[in-house]
Amino acid sequence: MNEIVLDDRLIREDLFPFTRTRPVSDIRIGILTIKEKWERFFNYSVVSAKQPDSTIPVIPANIIPDADLVSAIKENRHEQYLSSSPDILRIRYPWHIFQLNDQILRNDFELITRKRKSQPLSSSNKITSSDNIFVEEGVRAEHCFLNASAGPIYLGKNSEIMEGAMIRGPFALCEGAVVKMGATIYGATTVGPYSIVGGEIKNSVILGYSNKAHEGYLGDSVIGEWCNLGAGTSNSNLKNNAGDVRVWIESQKEFVSAGLKCGLLLGDYSRTAVNTSFNTGAVAGVCCNIFGEGLTPKYIPDFSWGYTLPSKYSIDNALRDIRNWKKLKKQTLDENEIITLKHIFEQTKLKEE
Repeated sequence: MNEIVLDDRLIREDLFPFTRTRPVSDIRIGILTIKEKWERFFNYSVVSAKQPDSTIPVIPANIIPDADLVSAIKENRHEQYLSSSPDILRIRYPWHIFQLNDQILRNDFELITRKRKSQPLSSSNKITSSDNIFVEEGVRAEHCFLNASAGPIYLGKNSEIMEGAMIRGPFALCEGAVVKMGATIYGATTVGPYSIVGGEIKNSVILGYSNKAHEGYLGDSVIGEWCNLGAGTSNSNLKNNAGDVRVWIESQKEFVSAGLKCGLLLGDYSRTAVNTSFNTGAVAGVCCNIFGEGLTPKYIPDFSWGYTLPSKYSIDNALRDIRNWKKLKKQTLDENEIITLKHIFEQTKLKEE
């Protein structure tokens, strides 16, 4: 296997809140993470950038690999290719994760399913464009509506779609994830591993192990890992004057245009109270307990406890609560996570609760 360095030093901070707790290469977009794309389909082992061998290619970690880039690397012309090709896909800001998800989900679907045979789906389901649907082993789906005419539908290993769900591709349901009864899901949406979703979702990416299990709208959004959206939580993704959505970039301490539509960007380990209403282009950091009156602020810092009169979430209570949530999915909080969370907590400037 070839080796490659995925360098995120110059881009990491602008992808807040998702790079607070992971390298850029561990961001999920399409069906797989960026690192998984390199390893599974392009035969590259990702190595540390701390002491790179001068012979190992160094590629910005936010670039989505494809066959043309791999060819350029093999021919030692990747630096020229990266500086000149108009076709390179890259995530510069966090909203690019959902903006590029349609194209990258289609690309991942082609890579994953090439020369493979799909498992069958039950005849109880109403299916459109069955040749554009791929089903892994262990999938459970009965009495659902699956329409892949506008884009592919990928159902990961041991995932489940409960009865009455209506899904329009492109759509990816990763390993062990669940779509609840009567859910309405539009493309391009990715539901990461072991997540649970319900209600209405459109053009959003859930990175993994998170819950949006109840009614409420999630659109043009990215949800981190180990998040929980309380019943009725919804986000605005379009300003009521149809104007430009500006999103807070913490590293630059300023608002940056995200285009016409942008919903919620929610960091890992964060949770919302029932009926939380997120402002257009809202950003919430890591490990926030989000509750309060009226629309949320446009920016909620890491470890926020509420937003009407915000204070700082106690680190001991936060770790306790994360352990409790992880138990629900038969997972544990490991030492590296604890170290990372304590570091983020120490950097957070909020009044102690």
